[in-house]
Amino acid sequence: MSVPKTQQSGFEALAQQTLLYPQEQLAPIKTTQHSLLIGLPKEISFLDHRIALVPEAVSLLVRNGHQVILESGAGEGAQFSDHDYREAGARIVYSPEEAYAADVILKVEPATEDEYKYLKRGSTLISALTLPNRTQEYFAALNEKQITGIAFEYIEDKSGAMPIIRTMSEIAGSTVMMIAAEYLSGVHAGKGIILGGITGVPPTKVVVLGAGTVAEYATRMALGLGAQVQVFDKDMYRLQRLRYAVGQPIYTSIIHSEVLSDAIQRADVVIGAIRSEEGRSPMVVTEDMISRMRPNSVVIDVSIDQGGNFETSEMTSHKNPTFKKHGVIHYCVPNIPSRVARTASIALSNVFTPFLLKTGTLGGIEEMMFANKWFMKGVYVHNGSVTNAHIARLFNLRYKDLGLLLAARR
Repeated sequence: MSVPKTQQSGFEALAQQTLLYPQEQLAPIKTTQHSLLIGLPKEISFLDHRIALVPEAVSLLVRNGHQVILESGAGEGAQFSDHDYREAGARIVYSPEEAYAADVILKVEPATEDEYKYLKRGSTLISALTLPNRTQEYFAALNEKQITGIAFEYIEDKSGAMPIIRTMSEIAGSTVMMIAAEYLSGVHAGKGIILGGITGVPPTKVVVLGAGTVAEYATRMALGLGAQVQVFDKDMYRLQRLRYAVGQPIYTSIIHSEVLSDAIQRADVVIGAIRSEEGRSPMVVTEDMISRMRPNSVVIDVSIDQGGNFETSEMTSHKNPTFKKHGVIHYCVPNIPSRVARTASIALSNVFTPFLLKTGTLGGIEEMMFANKWFMKGVYVHNGSVTNAHIARLFNLRYKDLGLLLAARR
């Protein structure tokens, strides 16, 4: 039964009147989801078999609205077929030009001179930088095409750690002792000794330079095999942290020339794993120290991509991994994790996939840089300028602060 207008309450009458007033329109909700076009070209340098995204990661990205272009054969070195990627939703192309047509190029090794011509103006290149091997021409080529260059070894996470360096260092640390065992054997004209120790035979002597992630995993592996391990570093806190991480007493020492020289002279294996936060890694082992080592001892320079820890180091490749100097076997391959390319690819993919998803959610690469200072640290060129102060000083290039560039854009 309806109520006569004369009997309506004052509140009801007021409500009816307000319907005639201009109403405030609700602001539309801003959506920033951005579809990324990601290119995965085939690696052509340093015989690197890794790939930055595995099929499972591609499937997840595609389900979230992104597109992935894979150059045919790019995953074969890591035992992932074109069929695997096609099933995951990637588009397979058959030339590097087509793969580099993407907006975001994701690869492991830096672009080579042969690849500069494929880079699309204004695109983003995410790869390693391996600074000691770069030239002024490399940065000029990227800036000429307005490329945003992101070095994955400089990318940090929210805690300030470097996730790519950490995960690749875990792999390298676990792998170096297998390499040492291989070249100590008589099969490779080594000493003909086992890495570790058995009953009645003195254990192998291993010296590790550095107390970071590579050293931690190499030390664990060596101790597990029964080797005698000595670890040297410049930082007492890092040595203390390593002892705690390993969980058992080990010989540690601050780097002193006389103590280090004596240890190296007696060592069967020396692992160089001291990295620099900026620029070249420190050279702590002189040629004279190497010359006093016993014949067919093994030196593995994990830091060769930053210049190396040994004065005698020269960069090698997986095809020709070793050379001898003063009778000592030198292994100086910069991309050791590529020996276990499938494991390394899965590890890389685990790091890249979440940040690509977040980049899409935020609206693109520039939005990702603007919103996350820890991610911004990986950017070394942007919009025609060098944005890493150390690189600018090293190569005598003009530097522009990335924070100011992004602020001006807004």
